[in-house]
Amino acid sequence: MSVRIYTGPHADRHRGGGPRVFRALPWVLAAAVIGLEIAYVLADGTARRDLTVATVVTFFLASSLHSFAWRGLLWTSAFLVITVGGGLGIEVLGVRTGWPFGSYSYAADKLGPSVLGVPVIIPLAWAMVAYPALIAARRLSTGGLTTPLVGAVALASWDLFLDPMMTSEGYWRFSDSSPALPHVPAVPVSNYLGWLLAAFAMMLLLDRLPRRHANDGVPALLFLWTFFSSVVANAFFFDRPWVALYGGIAMGLVAVPYMWVLWSRRG
Repeated sequence: MSVRIYTGPHADRHRGGGPRVFRALPWVLAAAVIGLEIAYVLADGTARRDLTVATVVTFFLASSLHSFAWRGLLWTSAFLVITVGGGLGIEVLGVRTGWPFGSYSYAADKLGPSVLGVPVIIPLAWAMVAYPALIAARRLSTGGLTTPLVGAVALASWDLFLDPMMTSEGYWRFSDSSPALPHVPAVPVSNYLGWLLAAFAMMLLLDRLPRRHANDGVPALLFLWTFFSSVVANAFFFDRPWVALYGGIAMGLVAVPYMWVLWSRRG
């Protein structure tokens, strides 16, 4: 027996955007994300660990509350099961088997409490970016497999920034990082390929959720801020120009046309 979530014309209709506070709060949280990430660049030592956790939680809440306000409780619940549950599942598999990312382990207690050997904030991080990645993919897609493919690139390309930063901070490490991208030696290529595979599977499931009309300024802001800030931070503050180049090209495959579509259809 198969289950298909209806995505026809009437699935796009969603009355209202929830109570006004739920429409405003995601904007406040998105602004807080930007402030926290700027503070991270300027901080050092243990402050960065606290800012990392705070950023993930705030970004996750911004995505989740926007989803709830504009897409409803059932949509958001399904989204969280797929992204948080799926993110936890793939990370537990990765930690225990080395598949599909390569053999790696998390540093004990550096990122807060863990479940089955995976810090709680890790599946929250999958969810926080999966939401704006899905919204961007749906804005750009023409149907069929286009949405999960574009969404997978949008989500997985973020890891080109994430893993070099997190391994440099000692939050996790790979037991064997070869072969790696030139000038980014701490992360194996298998990790990026694993992310692309996992992201595609996640987006296939997420694209079964009904499409609904919404004011998607918050996820657009979060996605494009993540793109620009990651490029700038790595190029000018973290002394990782190659990370900025690889991530900028990969994430730019989605971010640049997304900006163009948003600009050309404004108003």
